[in-house]
Amino acid sequence: MPLDPDRVQTVTFDSYSTLVDVEAAEAALAERVPDPEPVSRLWRSRSLAYTFVANAIDAYQPFYEMNRDALTYALAAHNVDLSSAERDEILAVYHELEVFDDVRSGIERLREGGYEPYVLSNGNPEMLDSMVEHAGIGDLIAGTISADEVETFKPAAELYRHGAARTGTPIDEIVHVTAGWFDVLGASHAGMQAVRVDRKGTPWEPFAGDPDMTVESIHELADALGV
Repeated sequence: MPLDPDRVQTVTFDSYSTLVDVEAAEAALAERVPDPEPVSRLWRSRSLAYTFVANAIDAYQPFYEMNRDALTYALAAHNVDLSSAERDEILAVYHELEVFDDVRSGIERLREGGYEPYVLSNGNPEMLDSMVEHAGIGDLIAGTISADEVETFKPAAELYRHGAARTGTPIDEIVHVTAGWFDVLGASHAGMQAVRVDRKGTPWEPFAGDPDMTVESIHELADALGV
């Protein structure tokens, strides 16, 4: 079903890969790892896999700790031996990831158009606070909503329903904006409209329906909402 702008009151945004570029973490690895790209990719994929498993077996821990465990595994899988202090220095890059060029100006358009933007993320509160500060969007968003508040990760419906309650918006009047395919499906399953941000021309996952809209930048969403 295509996006229905008339039903949208509130816009929620994922954080990592949607507002800030997690691939920038590869630069932190490059200072210590001979071939950082495969390590970075495995780190990210294992981090997400751990959240999926944690939901299934009720083994929640804050996302920063999930990320730490995933980095430890990715380094070991590629036979890279780093000290705990060095791993902590790499992890710290998540507090200063590069923001995508369209983020501030795109969210500013939505805010000026009367929409309340929120961040709805797996990240724990400390991570989200630093991300918002580094991205320079603290004056534009209405708030951040963390998986830590319900100790459940995406794509569990509980987190999206919690997000709707936090915003004070009926869930079917929220559009969730994300680069994550599983996040699109989770938001849709919970009752939100879902917009996929695809800045790199990657194929869509075919097994569970389509996003309500796919955009290359937040400005395309603002155009669709008429702001």
